[in-house]
Amino acid sequence: MDIISDIKRTFKEGSAVTRLIYVNIGMFLLVSIAGVVFYLAGRSNILPFILSLPSDFAAILKRPWTPISYMFLHTGFIHLFFNLLGLYWFGKLFLYRLDGDKLLSVYLLGGISGAAFYVLAFNLFPVFQSTSGLLLGASASVYAILVAIAYYDPNNQINLSFIGTFRLKYIALFYVLLSVILISSSNPGGNIAHLGGAFWGWFYIYQLGKGKDIGSGFVRFLDKIAMWFKDSFKAGSKMKITHKQPPRDDREYNKMKKEEQEEVNRILEKIGKAGYDSLTKNEKEILFKQGKK
Repeated sequence: MDIISDIKRTFKEGSAVTRLIYVNIGMFLLVSIAGVVFYLAGRSNILPFILSLPSDFAAILKRPWTPISYMFLHTGFIHLFFNLLGLYWFGKLFLYRLDGDKLLSVYLLGGISGAAFYVLAFNLFPVFQSTSGLLLGASASVYAILVAIAYYDPNNQINLSFIGTFRLKYIALFYVLLSVILISSSNPGGNIAHLGGAFWGWFYIYQLGKGKDIGSGFVRFLDKIAMWFKDSFKAGSKMKITHKQPPRDDREYNKMKKEEQEEVNRILEKIGKAGYDSLTKNEKEILFKQGKK
C-alpha cells in the first residue's frame, strides 16, 4: 500500500474539515520529530517558540507568520486530540448547512480574531503588564466554528453520550461562559483567545444573514496564492503530452464507454456523500463534459 499516495488522495478529495485536520496533524508530527532531532543533538526544540504567537507586539513583528501558524500548532497529544475532535464534530455540523470555503474562512479568521483578543488583552489589562506569554492551538478557531453554526442553526439538537440531548445554542453558550469563568483561574490567555474566536463566529454569521460573506475575499486571496504556487511548480516541471487513441473496434468502444459511465457514477456517489465541493477539479471537468453530451 502506497501510504503517501493515499494521504495525498484523501487530502485532495477530502472536505475542508479533513484538510484542516491533516494540516494540524502534519504540523504536530513535524514539531514532534524536530523535538527528537533536537533532543539527540543535546539542544532544546525551538520550533514551538518560532511558530507560537507571542503576546508582545515587537516579537510579532519579528515573527509575522505567528498569527497564522499558532492555530495549527500543538505540542501535546491530548491538546491536539480534543481540538481535532471539536473540529470534526462542529465542522461536520457546519458543512451540513454551509460550504467548505465558508468553514475555511471561519477557521482562519476566527483564529486571527482569537490572536487579536489575546495580544490586546496582554497589552491592555493591568494583570498582564508584568508578564508575557505564547499562544498555540486550534481552540480559538474551533470556537469560531462552534459559535458560527450554533448561531446559524441554534435549535439543531445534539446527542451527548451519557448526558442527554441539547440544542446547539446551549452547547455553544456553555463553552463561551466556561471560557469567561476560567479567565481568572487557569490559562487566561487561551480563554481570552477562545472569546475572540467565538466573537468572529457570531459576527461572520450575523453578516452572512445580511447577505455579506465577509470571509469570501480572504478565501479568494488564499486561492490565488495556492494557484501561484501550483503554476510555479508546473513551470519548473517538464510538460508531458499524450495523445489518446480512438477505439479500434466496437468492443473497445463499448469498454471505453463503460469505464466513462463507471467514473461518472463514482463522482455522483461522491457528491451524494460529501457534496459538490468535495470534488477535485478533474472530477468537476468530467461531470461538466458529461453534461454537455
